[in-house]
Amino acid sequence: MALAARRDAATYRDILASNAEEFERLARMVSDMLLLAKTARGVDLPHKERFSARQDALALLDFYEAVAEEKHIRLRVEGDGEIEGDRLMFRRAVSNLLSNALKFTPHGEVRLEAEYLYGELCISVRDTGVGISAEEKERIFGAFERLDNARNIPGFGLGLAITARLVSEMRGRVEVKSVPGE
Repeated sequence: MALAARRDAATYRDILASNAEEFERLARMVSDMLLLAKTARGVDLPHKERFSARQDALALLDFYEAVAEEKHIRLRVEGDGEIEGDRLMFRRAVSNLLSNALKFTPHGEVRLEAEYLYGELCISVRDTGVGISAEEKERIFGAFERLDNARNIPGFGLGLAITARLVSEMRGRVEVKSVPGE
């Protein structure tokens, strides 16, 4: 379409910039799809190490601070615990959870908690967002799953599927507790 009619240089620059953004978006989607495919076959943890959940969570909150400030959302980390696993996989999984919490929390708070329950470290991302229904809870960890209230929010529906697989690879599990409107 851009080549169908003569345009000035500024218009072509705008078109190319828009195309570059779209190519980056598609590259991220392909990268996410490749990660999902890898985790479906099982992933070795070549970088297994011991690290602090709190320290890595604080680093992630620094990354999301600007988004949170713009939406008047307070970010917090509570608790700590030692994790033995792949730090990058942990960060990717928690980053996806934080990203979703920020997308669906119009204002209020997003809190990451690390606590030991029954001898196991439990990492929770809690928010004051809109919540999801029981029927939606069953679907959110599926690849390319987009709930009705997320149709106008950028994304591919891969983040939570990736999170579930990464956590599973680290011998953990993902659970959702939510009540719409609370």
